Amino acid sequence: METYFNTYFSKETKTANLAVFRVFFGIMMFFSTLRFLSYGWVDKLYIQPKFFFSYYGFEWIKPLGVYTYALFIVCLISSFLIIIGYKYRYSIIIFFLCFTYIELMDKTTYLNHYYFVSCLSFLLLFLPANRRFSLDAYLDNSLNQEYIPKWNVDCIKVMLFIVYFYAGLAKLNSDWLLEAMPLKIWLPSNYDLPILGSLLQKEWIHYAFSWGGALYDLIIPFLLLYKPTRWFGFFMVVVFHVLTRILFPIGVFPFVMIVSALIFFDSDFHEKLIHKASKLLKLKPLNNSVVGQRSPRKIPLLIIGLFLLIQLLLPWRYLLYQNELFWTEEGYRFSWRVMLMEKAGYAQFKVVDSASGKSFLIDNNDFLTSFQEKQMSTQPDFILQYAHYLADHFSENGAKNIEVYVESYVAINGRLSQPYVDPKVDLAKEKDSFAPKKWILNFNDDIKGL
Repeated sequence: METYFNTYFSKETKTANLAVFRVFFGIMMFFSTLRFLSYGWVDKLYIQPKFFFSYYGFEWIKPLGVYTYALFIVCLISSFLIIIGYKYRYSIIIFFLCFTYIELMDKTTYLNHYYFVSCLSFLLLFLPANRRFSLDAYLDNSLNQEYIPKWNVDCIKVMLFIVYFYAGLAKLNSDWLLEAMPLKIWLPSNYDLPILGSLLQKEWIHYAFSWGGALYDLIIPFLLLYKPTRWFGFFMVVVFHVLTRILFPIGVFPFVMIVSALIFFDSDFHEKLIHKASKLLKLKPLNNSVVGQRSPRKIPLLIIGLFLLIQLLLPWRYLLYQNELFWTEEGYRFSWRVMLMEKAGYAQFKVVDSASGKSFLIDNNDFLTSFQEKQMSTQPDFILQYAHYLADHFSENGAKNIEVYVESYVAINGRLSQPYVDPKVDLAKEKDSFAPKKWILNFNDDIKGL
């Protein structure tokens, strides 16, 4: 085993693979940030709301008011510097910190592809992605390096493999495969699409998309890894993600996945891309001053290895909970479960002053945006956090011995709505933690699968 690892870690690959990945990653992040700014989402999501839902353990991360714009502008600048490879090490560190801070400001905006970007940028912190086709290498030819350790590229492939394969495993459930849910709800709404619109009304199409989506996620990493099927696999990546971009409002994520898949191609492919780009930009070729492999850096290797191990194990944490995953969502986030549920909920909060016996109902519109209310009404950690906010708010305004109760109902994947939270439990006294939330009522159905 030791001989195998020594052999593997002595293998090299051309730096071109990592350089091309860096450029495309930077381009995607630049235009994604620019899009976010131009659509006015900074103000709508991070300045207008009165209250923000924080992640457990990261309550200290808050939006910065109007200065939140500065975070996005720094992301924009650092992503451009990543593209051109200037002061790369500082640029990728700054981008990772700013982007991840933005992601952690409010979990209302949680999306798998934001988490994916944070994961990729974390990996890039430890990889020499500026050793080729970068301004750093042009300014300092000693950085220009033709070969790097093969694991530098393989760790990104492993990350992509995890994302796809775990997304496929998550689709192996009875709602997705036997009921075509939630695609049976979502696809017919695209009735106005040319040609596809009428086709998407047919039930057999809903099942074809469900089964096809699961099969795609499960086999695509293998198609990309195996050289004889790589081009076919990449063709499938393009078709799949372009189609999802047409059908669903998921931003630039499909294009991020398309360009990320290029990492699976051989070095010759990336060398051609760099050669064509250099010719187009009229860049003079540089001599490769460092040809041989440098000795592996143990600390980055250990950090990346630990990080990938966490990515492999974290999605399975839901097994620690007994209740239905889709119902309680305990262990749901950060596990590459993509577009598996359509949930709708209703939550009516009642605040009670136990000292005076007075009580009153809460109009959620007084404290939450419509988007926040929608997210809150179907997720128990949101409900608990909002209940604590209400208790603190009214306590600060003079009320004493505040109790907070909620009457809530949730419908999932086309089922009739069911009572969600025990209305007799004072949520103000319940503490947030990773422990099972016993105040969530039982799910009156069974969803079989992973």
